[in-house]
Amino acid sequence: MTAPDGTVVIIFAKSPQPGAVKTRLVPLLGEEGAAALHAKLVKRTLETTLAASLGRVELHCAPDTDDPFFRFCAGHFGVTLQPQVAGDLGTRMYSAFESALATHACVLLLGSDCPALTARHLQQADRSLRDGADAVFIPCEDGGYALIGLRRAEPRLFDGIAWGSVNVMAETRARLKQLSWTWCELETLWDVDRPEDYQRLVTSEQ
Repeated sequence: MTAPDGTVVIIFAKSPQPGAVKTRLVPLLGEEGAAALHAKLVKRTLETTLAASLGRVELHCAPDTDDPFFRFCAGHFGVTLQPQVAGDLGTRMYSAFESALATHACVLLLGSDCPALTARHLQQADRSLRDGADAVFIPCEDGGYALIGLRRAEPRLFDGIAWGSVNVMAETRARLKQLSWTWCELETLWDVDRPEDYQRLVTSEQ
């Protein structure tokens, strides 16, 4: 069996169904508008990831890969579709890392709602892992993280984390210290969840 090689980038995305995504923006944009924004952010993330030219790109879809939007993404961007497993976010992320690290040396996993993310950020994250860090993160201003990169899968980084809270990155740092891992944190970015985030996005695009 050959040793794992190269980098795979995994993007987590939900199907852009009205009423099921960007729910905190529904009062501002309506269900259809919030779903359209979500789809726009997913496509933007795919464009950014492909521009980084790091290797294989996988779009991990929830609840499954059947949505026409996902099929469009596969055809238009040339990415591979994978269904997310059942369970909370930590379970789904750990499963994705465990599977991808069986065939790749480095795995970067990111969400699809961080418009501030650039190809340069992805390249920096990949370089951090290749330079020997056990993990790399791009923290978010809301206390979470926009990207996590690993060279080995470790369930303790994901079990029992209060996903969606302001403590995600802090809890993760505590786990990293317990594991005696080395990790890098790149610059803190912002994502789009709340009306004020949407206004920030609009301003940034002007």
